[in-house]
Amino acid sequence: MEQARAKRQILTVTDAAARRIEALLEKRAKPAIGVRIGVRARGCSGLTYTLEYAEEKGKFDEVVEDKGVTVLVDPQAVMFILGTEMDFVEEKLQSGFTFRNPNEKGRCGCGESFHV
Repeated sequence: MEQARAKRQILTVTDAAARRIEALLEKRAKPAIGVRIGVRARGCSGLTYTLEYAEEKGKFDEVVEDKGVTVLVDPQAVMFILGTEMDFVEEKLQSGFTFRNPNEKGRCGCGESFHV
């Protein structure tokens, strides 16, 4: 009998990212079911992450429910972010979501874009 292969999780969310997503959804005047992550061609390395409110699930969106929040992954982004950890970092001069992506082969000097 063949052993079932473990399914690799598309995305994990840190506690800090989950708290920030919850706070953003609470502040929003219009209801949303979560946030949607995607990638698009941009920057000097080729790809950049996109993040927007998700008011409904797209037909082919992958749904990640982690730490009480819902993150939808655009189907065209799945192969680029498989195994990524989403975090939220607050520092003195800046704050924002960060992505630790095991698929990245490099980033541009400013950190805005990446390539796989």
